[in-house]
Amino acid sequence: ATLDIIESTGVRFPSRKALDILEAHGATVNRETMVAKIPGHIVEEYLTKAPPVYTLAALDPKLDLPLDGTYSHLGTDGCGVEILDAFTGERRRTTKKDVSDVARVADYLDEIAFHWVPISAQDCPPQSRSLHELVAIWQVSKKHVQTESIVNEAEMRTAVELAALLAGGKEDLRKRPILSIMQCTTSPLGHDGGSLEAGLVAAEAGLPVGYMTMASCATTAPITLAGNLVVGNAEVISALALMEMAYPGCPVYYAAAQTSADLRTGAYTGGGPEDFLFGAATNVLSDFYNVPLSMGAFATGAKEPGWQSAVENSLSAFMAVSTLSDMLLGAGLLHGSRILSYEMLMLDAEIWSILCSTFEGIVVDEENLALDTIRAVGPGGNFLAQKHTKKHMAERWIPRYMDRRPYNVWEERKDGPREWALRDARKILQEYQPEPLEKAVVNELENI
Repeated sequence: ATLDIIESTGVRFPSRKALDILEAHGATVNRETMVAKIPGHIVEEYLTKAPPVYTLAALDPKLDLPLDGTYSHLGTDGCGVEILDAFTGERRRTTKKDVSDVARVADYLDEIAFHWVPISAQDCPPQSRSLHELVAIWQVSKKHVQTESIVNEAEMRTAVELAALLAGGKEDLRKRPILSIMQCTTSPLGHDGGSLEAGLVAAEAGLPVGYMTMASCATTAPITLAGNLVVGNAEVISALALMEMAYPGCPVYYAAAQTSADLRTGAYTGGGPEDFLFGAATNVLSDFYNVPLSMGAFATGAKEPGWQSAVENSLSAFMAVSTLSDMLLGAGLLHGSRILSYEMLMLDAEIWSILCSTFEGIVVDEENLALDTIRAVGPGGNFLAQKHTKKHMAERWIPRYMDRRPYNVWEERKDGPREWALRDARKILQEYQPEPLEKAVVNELENI
């Protein structure tokens, strides 16, 4: 169905450079409407050139992330425009310092495997804001960085220069891409010209590039789930095919955060059964095309941490992990990716740790069956004093924020997960200082 739409209806590519590439590879191009109709067999041919497995490199090689279909990696989300201040509780516009502060907390959390630029550095000039965001993260973390806020060719060329400086040169960057790129499509059946040209620059440099559809049932996609998938899939694979036409073999990935519009307001919901099903479905599609997937999960539509955010973030992440999405995004954001909450970031990390423990499964072997220990204790005993218990205690999941206290202790204090999460976030912000970059490197980044 997707190939039928790409071939018969077409997809809008508002970029002369992109249209030239498509036309040279067999597409029928209308220069006035900027719509390209691409024969389905050509789309499929070029998708086969994409590498199925590659690694997102980090400044610290121990933090590299293989995208091989066997593990899911959690990242922050972006690019939110407001933050709930951890110390005053004020909801305010975000700054470059906020970008750095959130990155420090994300660096501290083992559950966060890589950074999306989480919020916008709105106190920096618009024409270089996305670059300031990258530098703010690199100065405080050695984890992989992914950005979705570079949407033109000039900024992308500078971003490549920044990343090459840190990687040791452009060829070293190609071998170890410490930066990857996310671009959004323009539903229905369209792209942004600047995002296409920025993606082509990144692909040329060997940086992994993904295109994310956020098609919404009833507004920017058909109201039916299958119809939404057709529209979103057409957008994503047409962009990935373009990248492979230009630079065969460049690393690309599928990205999706489809939803259903709220039928009472038209708003982007950021949660609900449709989102959970889309999370599983797009993983099946990315597997079919044999490319990694970045899945929008978490990023609840709730306004504050609570019942709604817990339900939405737990179920969306569960669906994505159960189908082995390579990358999951959204930790820490509220109100459909608009507002960063430190409480939510800490609580999302707890949700993720539950999922990681769950998907480890149950090991069945001689050691874990523990027959000798069971015989030693026998009927009516207990296992606390057994060496086998001490040996394996660290394997059991221990919560940070699940309240397992006796009722009378809770009744006396009446505190809970939100207070504890905020307390921990404040402590990290006040005390945690990652190893900084060398001063000369920081100066050169700022000069660029």
